[in-house]
Amino acid sequence: MTVKDDARGFGIDIGGTGMKAAVVDLTNGALLTERHRIDTPQPATPEAMAEVVRELVEFHGWGGPVGCAFPAVVRHGIVGSAANIDDSWLDVDADRIFTEALDRHDEDGVVMLNDADAAGLAEMRFGVGRGRGGVVMMLTFGTGIGSGLFVDGTLVPNTELGHLELDGHVAEHRAAASAKKREDLSWAAWAERVERYLRHLERLFSPDLFIVGGGASKKADRWLDDVRIDTEIVPAELLNNAGIVGAAIRAAGLH
Repeated sequence: MTVKDDARGFGIDIGGTGMKAAVVDLTNGALLTERHRIDTPQPATPEAMAEVVRELVEFHGWGGPVGCAFPAVVRHGIVGSAANIDDSWLDVDADRIFTEALDRHDEDGVVMLNDADAAGLAEMRFGVGRGRGGVVMMLTFGTGIGSGLFVDGTLVPNTELGHLELDGHVAEHRAAASAKKREDLSWAAWAERVERYLRHLERLFSPDLFIVGGGASKKADRWLDDVRIDTEIVPAELLNNAGIVGAAIRAAGLH
């Protein structure tokens, strides 16, 4: 699909504490509106979150397709895991629930995708992954570790590589940014854990490039130089906007 000069898209980034949305310029990935944020409802049930999606869309007056980046495995619109979200989401057709909340037909409805996959789509189209071939891995270090895997620019969805077992532990329990805070680790001590995790991924996937995003990427100067691996590793460019931009890309059918 070719993007027209005036092409716009709409993305929503759903997180554990906040749901953020904006209109996106699909020619360059810039936000055309300020991000509007609404607290994620607690409990974060499908019905409660569908209402927030409706409010975000109405706030921006958006009438076209909507993309939603979501912290779970999403297969054909159906939520396939609930590791970091409310258990009530498991096996729910999120595309349908959110589309019905907007009173839309499918062609102008909601398209869901994993949040790390969305961030990766944004970086591969508009950020540091642009034009890169081979195996590229987008990793988001936050509450957990999200992953987006690309082979010659094509997304392999729902990899969930933060859930790999490493040294008898779930990797994200040791190397996510939340582990640094929870255990009061120094940047250097946490970087050692990240390096161990990335070396494990190197052995499994032989990647050409790691892109690191999530909250920890905003302070990459504090720890990234301490991670010594064989693969090129760079901080993400789009930072907090990546989920919104990637969701808009997916909704517009540009993936």
